[in-house]
Amino acid sequence: MSQGNIRNTRIIIDRLETLYKEASCSLDFESPLQLLIATQLAAQCTDKRVNMVTQDLFKKYKNAEDFANADIKELEEYIKPTGFYHNKAKNIKSCCQSIVEKFNGEVPGNMEDLLSLAGVGRKTANVVLGDYFGIPGIVVDTHAGRLARRMGLTEQKDPVKVEFELMEIIPRDKWTGFCHRLVYFGRDCCKAQKPDCLNCILNDICPKIGV
Repeated sequence: MSQGNIRNTRIIIDRLETLYKEASCSLDFESPLQLLIATQLAAQCTDKRVNMVTQDLFKKYKNAEDFANADIKELEEYIKPTGFYHNKAKNIKSCCQSIVEKFNGEVPGNMEDLLSLAGVGRKTANVVLGDYFGIPGIVVDTHAGRLARRMGLTEQKDPVKVEFELMEIIPRDKWTGFCHRLVYFGRDCCKAQKPDCLNCILNDICPKIGV
């Protein structure tokens, strides 16, 4: 990466931190299991809708054993508003069965074990590690991938490749917060269809301005 791009990366980090000082995960959770389930439900669904669904879901299913023993049809009804509920219910039940059988009912706090769970990819694992266990991770969702490409931080389209390229240029202690700020920024300003380039705090350095 050129010195100019390195400088721009630092500027992007600093300005987003100034704009979104308190950026955090927008999913509601009180435990690593709740965050794990909520993140799985958030696939192809808004966090706002997931939070509405999990209000009742987490009252019904309080731990991994409850999910592991859940009637699949009943679980589907609870999570139906999040979409793709057949696959999500199947993965959540299987995931929690593994948590009970292999990890004594506790969500593991490392990438390798998390990835062994049904329905858990690097994105979900990084959310749980970063937002509950305090282990920095790059979460590449739709917003993060799109904005990283738009800002010239990567040309990759594959989320895993984007993750590893961002790991090289973003300081490790900034990983989790930076991704939250990209989400906020993608919702507020740098929207997919009509980015507000005129009022963008990065319009002096963005290589895709007006595109």
